Amino acid sequence: MKRKRISRREFLKTTAVGLGSFYLHPISGLISVAKASVKPEFPQAERLGRVLDGKVLLKARPDIDSSDMGELYEDDIVPWLREVVGSRPLWNNQRFVETPDGYVYAPNLQPVQNHPNKAVRELPAPEGMWTEVTVPYVDLVLANPPGRSPWLKYTSNPRLYYSQIMWVDQIKTDEEGQVWYRVNEKYGSFGDIFWVPGEALRLIDDEEMTPINPEAEEKRVEVDLSHQTLSCFEGDREVFFCRVSTGGKYDSKGSKSDKWATPIGRHTIWRKLVSLHMTGGTTGGGYDLPGIGWTVLFSGQGMAIHSTFWHNSYGVPRSHGCVNACPDDAKWVFRWTLPVVPPDPGEVTISGKGSTKVTVKEM
Repeated sequence: MKRKRISRREFLKTTAVGLGSFYLHPISGLISVAKASVKPEFPQAERLGRVLDGKVLLKARPDIDSSDMGELYEDDIVPWLREVVGSRPLWNNQRFVETPDGYVYAPNLQPVQNHPNKAVRELPAPEGMWTEVTVPYVDLVLANPPGRSPWLKYTSNPRLYYSQIMWVDQIKTDEEGQVWYRVNEKYGSFGDIFWVPGEALRLIDDEEMTPINPEAEEKRVEVDLSHQTLSCFEGDREVFFCRVSTGGKYDSKGSKSDKWATPIGRHTIWRKLVSLHMTGGTTGGGYDLPGIGWTVLFSGQGMAIHSTFWHNSYGVPRSHGCVNACPDDAKWVFRWTLPVVPPDPGEVTISGKGSTKVTVKEM
């Protein structure tokens, strides 16, 4: 496949390009940029943390009642030196992250890394490729405005975040060698298409999706709502264990409600997708999230085991009914459970036999 080249002038028009925020509109099949900002400089550290919501406080000690050392804001990136047990009375999670400037309550930080990639200049297959975000965040370039997805209507700076899984169906290289990937969600899309600098995404090899012990008999998954854990069994032998976040039993006002509860009982996996754009609920009480990786649907109500990039509160109920897991755990469960999902098309829907059972229980 011959790669398509576009001129730097056509791509940039009057602005400079980085990993910043800018919007695109097509002109005769080419691209022009309306607005741009500077590429962010992330801290130099192997482990980093991304601030998840609003404003968080840096504390002098791993104690929520210790003195304030400063403030951090949404999408600030800090070095993650170590995680320690601290004190936050009346809260389930007692974990804090030490940074060079103080301690941050761990659920407020997404664990991330900054690993830019050498972008590929041609698609490995004509249809496209699965990719994963390997930098703390990268700003999106909307190719076909206006935005259609609900989440785009409530942000002026759309971004992809570390560990999101995206489908790339085009690659373009400008005259200075900058490679651009076109992100076009395969499943659940509202029709939005984006461009993103290729170094922010890594190609997911087919080998990464190979099934784990597919011949094992009597595979089953158990989700324990009381302890917020997930276990995988082969017969009577537990082969995998992790913390999760299941559906909450309270509404936004703190009243008892089963609206977002994970359904108790015995279920069967009926669909699996490498990545899915998930939407549900209503504005203010719902959600609209692109690029949710390693999705394993086990309930006809749309509940799934899947990767999570928007919180770090595993061990505490806080989903809208799904079973949230950290990216590595969700990927393991995806590969281990049946049915097996081929990289192309990256989705399987089945009925009847041939899929793993999921039991949700409450002690």
